[in-house]
Amino acid sequence: MKRYWRYIKPYLSAFILAPLLMLTEVFGEILLPKLTSMIINNGVADRDVGYIMRVGGVMIFIAVIMAAGGIGGSYFSSKASICFSTDLRKDIFHKVQQFSFKNIDDFSTGSLVTRLTNDIQQIQNVIMLSLRLMFRAPGMLVGGLIMAYLMNRQLVLILLVVIPLLLLAIFVILKAAFPRFEAMQKKIDRLNSGVQEALTNVRVIKSFVREDYEAEKFKKTNRELKEGSLEAMKIVIATMPVMMLAMNITTIAVVWYGGNLIIAGKMPVGDLTAFTIYIIQILMSLMLLSMVFLQASRAMASLKRVNEILDTEIDLTDDHSANKSAMVTKGKVEFRDVSFQYAKGTEEMVLKKINFTAEQGETIGIIGSTGSGKTSLVQLIPRLYDADQGQVLVDGIDVKDYSIKNLRESVAMVLQQNVLFSGTIAENLRWGDENATMEDLIAMAESAQAHGFVSSFTDGYDTDLGHGGSNVSGGQKQRLCIARALLKRPKILILDDSTSAVDTATETKIRECFQTTLKDTTKFIIAQRISSVENADKIIVLDEGEIVGMGSHEELMQSCEAYQEIYYSQRDRKEEVGA
Repeated sequence: MKRYWRYIKPYLSAFILAPLLMLTEVFGEILLPKLTSMIINNGVADRDVGYIMRVGGVMIFIAVIMAAGGIGGSYFSSKASICFSTDLRKDIFHKVQQFSFKNIDDFSTGSLVTRLTNDIQQIQNVIMLSLRLMFRAPGMLVGGLIMAYLMNRQLVLILLVVIPLLLLAIFVILKAAFPRFEAMQKKIDRLNSGVQEALTNVRVIKSFVREDYEAEKFKKTNRELKEGSLEAMKIVIATMPVMMLAMNITTIAVVWYGGNLIIAGKMPVGDLTAFTIYIIQILMSLMLLSMVFLQASRAMASLKRVNEILDTEIDLTDDHSANKSAMVTKGKVEFRDVSFQYAKGTEEMVLKKINFTAEQGETIGIIGSTGSGKTSLVQLIPRLYDADQGQVLVDGIDVKDYSIKNLRESVAMVLQQNVLFSGTIAENLRWGDENATMEDLIAMAESAQAHGFVSSFTDGYDTDLGHGGSNVSGGQKQRLCIARALLKRPKILILDDSTSAVDTATETKIRECFQTTLKDTTKFIIAQRISSVENADKIIVLDEGEIVGMGSHEELMQSCEAYQEIYYSQRDRKEEVGA
């Protein structure tokens, strides 16, 4: 609870007022049956209309106070729970934004979405319910028992039999509920992940005519969620009939036994009526408590999942940075005996003993077969991952000694998967520089060969891109991502196969612009086509995580067999296409 005090403290008044105001309903519910018995025993028995009116007026006044207290309690409980969950959701989202790539790999996207939405909603619901019933249910239980005891001690003995049995039933129900609710939340994770994947890749699904396959896959996941939900809900469904059965049996026993007392002249009719109401209140309070416990059981499963995010140790931080104020001024990059692996603790290395230096302003081409470690290598520069062995240095300083913010502000990456966001083209480009003028946008779009097609749109740079840039082609998306990176005016630019969807002529123009626009920027170009890197100052050839060749195009054609194989295979394919 210490962790969550920070979310309670700003709204402490609402957390206190909500249950206190609900107490007015408790006092009313305890008093009203007694007043009812007084009307029956005195007003009705003596046919005293004035007495009935006076006591009835008091009952109306109490009912109004109860209504006001109930409305206030409901308002403050809603305010407290909603504000609590809003702040918690904000902090969890902020924590996820701080996750390293490794941390993100530990959770599926669908699971993170569920935890930020459904799980927090469950916590919000139980807080709201608890604040409304925190004093009301126990108050009704204790107050009802006291009033029932004062009216007739003999009839209270019936409750001493019923209540322990009900408490035992509630315990058994709760014990079975928790694992079922936890399993249900995991099934919601899988459904959300499947839906996100299907909607994100809907164009691929349609192009391969796989709608039926995806529909069947969704049907299976949806059915599993349905079955898991029904398993969990069986517990909830069983609660109400059990409580109602106990309530009805108890009421029948009270009426039967109390009726005999009335016949024997040992109990007034009004007292039996009030006693019956108290019995119902006592059992209703137990039913309300069981509802709270059930909701709490589900919320505890959700709270456990939320805590998993909050407890996740972020493995990339500035905590041990030796020079947090350092800024990248040149962009010189050096790898010294760098090795890296994704699966920690295993012998399999993705990169092995990587050594090279990229001077300021140089263009470094990186080429190699799929899975050779090209993307893994460049991801170590902005510390998307940390090297397991060796050092990655920028301007002679280990990247681990920079603050992450300062380091990443000097590096611009255009990833393999080009990502644009909902909004206009101008808004997306300003991710590179939020203060960029329209002239800046146009200049960098021209360098990325994007201005021409943007100008052809009716709304130009105010064109809405739709979800994920769905309104532009793959090549157009790549060029917009390059323009966005250029606007950052980085010291280091990384292009990870980011011109694969662009024709050769356009790619050549982009590279030519780099020589002027990014003259002093160190550029890393990962490519599948040798034509994309053959003019680079230095080309690194990777094979199974190792550097098997390094030099200019001409040097590699003389000394590197792997590079020669790539070159001749691509030339032969080109000649075949030409033929």
